[in-house]
Amino acid sequence: MRIAGLPGMILLIAGTMAASADPIVLRDMGSFYVGGRTVTLSGVSAREVQLPGGQVQRVDHNGTYAVEQMYVQYALPQDRRGKFPLLMWHGGGLTGVSYETTPDGREGWFNMFVRKGWDVYVSDAVERGRAGWAMPEVFAGEPVFTDEQTPWVNFRFGEASAWSPDPHARRPFAGSQFPFDAYANLLKEIVPRWLTTNAAIVRAYLDLIDKVCPCVLLVHSQSGTFGFQAAAQRPDKIKALVVIEGTLRGDATTVAALKNVPIAVIYGDNIDKSRNFSEQHASNVKMAAAVKAAGGSIDIIDLPEMGIKGNSHMMMMDKNNGEVANVIEDWLAAKRLVE
Repeated sequence: MRIAGLPGMILLIAGTMAASADPIVLRDMGSFYVGGRTVTLSGVSAREVQLPGGQVQRVDHNGTYAVEQMYVQYALPQDRRGKFPLLMWHGGGLTGVSYETTPDGREGWFNMFVRKGWDVYVSDAVERGRAGWAMPEVFAGEPVFTDEQTPWVNFRFGEASAWSPDPHARRPFAGSQFPFDAYANLLKEIVPRWLTTNAAIVRAYLDLIDKVCPCVLLVHSQSGTFGFQAAAQRPDKIKALVVIEGTLRGDATTVAALKNVPIAVIYGDNIDKSRNFSEQHASNVKMAAAVKAAGGSIDIIDLPEMGIKGNSHMMMMDKNNGEVANVIEDWLAAKRLVE
């Protein structure tokens, strides 16, 4: 990185692992925390713990704490062409890393859309990544952990019967675009998640929207529901919603609120081989019909029908992630959201 002595502090960032021919020129970059609340714990029994050196320390968790905050990082290109900021929200058991450098070291959507001229904001939602955990008195229940086989099925890499602990014996779907040589790196990106924090996650996302929007939301998987809810609660601030294989959950009130928010739902390949995604796709088609009847717009974009084949649930990491990014960019341009 070098800082050039020009007005507006231009940052020139050259790629390392995800090398690209041209540097990314930014007018600013940074990070911040948003959302959260304070909680006061009392009546918690103190205890003693033994430190690595053998010393004994008394731990007393009674007191007031900041909890349920969300981490956000951003990059703002010097040559801005997207009319509004682009907020990227990750899926379940994942963090904002999903949009950064791919598991096999290629450029991710964070960089790609900055190159396309978008102000990009990537979050680690409440209880994920740099947003951090909270104590059991705040997060009800226990964290859920993901074993190494679960993504194989849930992310549509291959049939359950085609999984093997031996990487060389695994049989992915024919033509799959995921970089399977980097499967072990993907596993390192998956973090524990809670099943009881959805309300806190949505509150933090709404705080982010209030801070930086009007904007475009790009959401994935679990955050599809969050994005749909957020757009319904802040329809004046959401200029478009791009959903990567996420569920749209709403009712007549939601449909009415989203009448003026264009929505695209994008699906990859082998949907018919997954009961979960087949049912989700059918449900979203019904929601699209309801929104259309109310005068709104939801476009269901099936990549295989466009001749783009082999994409998994993690299409932002697939080998053709640039091609999918272009589909998103073209849709946004068609909605007159690109200068």
